[in-house]
Amino acid sequence: MSASRKSARPADTVLLASVARRFYVQGRSKLEIAGEFGVSRFKVARMLDTARETGLVKVEFDLPVPVDLTLSDELRSAYGLKCALVLQRAHDGDQDTRRRIGALAADLLAEIVTTGDVLGLSWARSVNAMTEAIRSLPRCPIVQLCGVQAGMDMRDRSVETVSRVTAVSGGEAYPIFGPLVLPDSRTAETLRRQPGIAETFAQFRNLTKAVVSIGAWQPGESTVHDAISPTDRAAIGKRGVKAEVAARLFDADGNELSTGLAHHVLAISAAELRRVPEVIALSYGKPKGEATDAVLRSGIVSTLITDADAAERMLALAATRPPSPHPV
Repeated sequence: MSASRKSARPADTVLLASVARRFYVQGRSKLEIAGEFGVSRFKVARMLDTARETGLVKVEFDLPVPVDLTLSDELRSAYGLKCALVLQRAHDGDQDTRRRIGALAADLLAEIVTTGDVLGLSWARSVNAMTEAIRSLPRCPIVQLCGVQAGMDMRDRSVETVSRVTAVSGGEAYPIFGPLVLPDSRTAETLRRQPGIAETFAQFRNLTKAVVSIGAWQPGESTVHDAISPTDRAAIGKRGVKAEVAARLFDADGNELSTGLAHHVLAISAAELRRVPEVIALSYGKPKGEATDAVLRSGIVSTLITDADAAERMLALAATRPPSPHPV
């Protein structure tokens, strides 16, 4: 018990408790309470503040999902996001964090997707974890946003990711049966004209929601970093690349980098992704904090699902260099 409460007179304490009970438990307005007790509504407001400050009233949030409310709200505000969901801190490995991120994203999709949506998915391990956790989804088209990453186990490839979600929703699937990175722009253009791939690319303009993952330009942290030659990787690195989303590269200020890579990948463009009304990005881990900060500065992302380590790194970056506001 606080010292101020110990020294408070019983009558004052009971009065504070009575006012607080009417406001917090009974849901009565400050004006109604003021009328009952014969004081001004400003006096009621001060009494409610005193009740909280002295610990007489404690406000607690018992959320049904493992989300850190404070970090979520701070992150949403710092970057002007529509929504931010930050996992509560847990001492687990990357694999379990990825599973928890995926489960949270699956719950969000089940809540917000409707039969009127066209849902796009880019491949990433976190997006794949999300598809494993999805148990229900309204019937809607599912569109693959980028080609297949080389070296992936067949079950983990983007085509299979789209197939699993389609099996749950019962909607039509629009896959991309082609590699993510092509050897040259001519090959990429030829594949884009193939009927099946062209049909999927045509759906990009119809997307209403998309789920993507944010990658850092580091080994093992990006879908394309390890798929290109060391020479190209070094050249792109010198351009100041910090992040990657669906094979599109961004610098620290959130500007898309124009590199040769853009012309020989099978993926949605940054401009097309920017036109999607709801883009949900998944990211986790302190090393990806800088990359996520960069992508959020682009204004492409409306909802972010991340963990406490990444969120704290991003908030530190935002405090040092505040992001420019973007319309939500």
